[in-house]
Amino acid sequence: MKIAMIGTGYVGLVSGVCFSDFGHEVICVDRDPAKLAKLNAGEVPIFEPGLDDLMAKNVTAGRLSFSTDLKHALDGVDAVFIAVGTPTRRGDGHADLTYVMAAAQEIAQALTGYAVIVTKSTVPVGTNRQVKEVILKANPAAEFDVASNPEFLREGAAIDDFMRPDRIVVGIETDRAAEVLSAVYRPLYLREFPIMTTDLESAEMIKYAANAFLATKITFINEIAALCERTGADVKMVSKGMGLDGRIGNKFLHAGPGYGGSCFPKDTQALARMGQEHGVPMQLTEAVIRVNNEIKRRMVDKIFDLCGGSVNGKVIAVLGVTFKPNTDDMRDAPSLTIIPALIGNGAKVRVVDPQGQPEGEALLAGVSWVGDAYVAAQGADAVAILTEWNEFRALNLAQLATTMKTPRMADLRNIYSTREATRAGFEAYVCVGR
Repeated sequence: MKIAMIGTGYVGLVSGVCFSDFGHEVICVDRDPAKLAKLNAGEVPIFEPGLDDLMAKNVTAGRLSFSTDLKHALDGVDAVFIAVGTPTRRGDGHADLTYVMAAAQEIAQALTGYAVIVTKSTVPVGTNRQVKEVILKANPAAEFDVASNPEFLREGAAIDDFMRPDRIVVGIETDRAAEVLSAVYRPLYLREFPIMTTDLESAEMIKYAANAFLATKITFINEIAALCERTGADVKMVSKGMGLDGRIGNKFLHAGPGYGGSCFPKDTQALARMGQEHGVPMQLTEAVIRVNNEIKRRMVDKIFDLCGGSVNGKVIAVLGVTFKPNTDDMRDAPSLTIIPALIGNGAKVRVVDPQGQPEGEALLAGVSWVGDAYVAAQGADAVAILTEWNEFRALNLAQLATTMKTPRMADLRNIYSTREATRAGFEAYVCVGR
């Protein structure tokens, strides 16, 4: 099969590389010549474990290439995947479909034979039918079908998620489109991974419903954590007790500083907006958005309290700024709320993150970037753990405490315990929900 992947962002690049590893011929198309130059030079513009090796393997095998020439990419193509950004639109919270519709317009002008146009970007319900209308208007003679194939990739584990998915969702309208997508996903059919076929609208809604539900689980346990702090309960024990119930499960029940990233914030906002437009308010999702923002602000208060009510003039070592470990993604990370609040109140902030500095330098003005947690902690008044990178999970707490001016820790990922911190010499330790 020949596949064109429009967009070389996180979803497009991971999907394109993985499809080529299935044995398909894949051309990834992007308008950004600088990005294409890097890709053609073997440089991966995002951090995703294992992606660089898999990309190099398939480029060498001749199955994967990168181009700015859409017309060439669509020559003899079987499927065209739209994997462009759908950021939150300013002012109303809706998903911005500018790039999706621009891609549809360009496809219409370049398409010469039958192909299935597959939307992999996360888009509001009804978008695929709009894509169809755009293509038909621009090229009434075009021979094509549209399909919805939302992605469910976790940053930091995207390759494994693509190769061993919980499920694949395909929204289609014709048998011909079904045959093409069956061939595209044939390796997963053969390995008997669940592939669910639906109508277009249901496929689009599944993505939003799934992400909103996961965001709700995270926010729920964070609210429970706040109550645990007032009542003396331990949120770790509560989470474990809940998670052992098969109806609930233990995933996404880890208390922390709130959700962030490329999906949950924008998808919950888009779902809330869809509900408003259709006269069916998504009241639970709207509450989740509001509470998640409050949780991030509550983390700021924890650090202030840890420092005696004021951070003015104090040195704070922050460990981790990406929204989760094993990614360089800073989008809507809790750090983007917490660190500016510290700096705005007079703190001097030193930051350590294995992958966050390239993006973080533009987003976190006024911080000092340090390459090592122990160096960052030297002479510091407090250390705050915001992201649970592996290198922060087994710190020598005694060594850390010894170098600090006042050994205090805000463990916002519950990596350690009060007992461990106290034994190591910390005079104050706060966490979430305990």
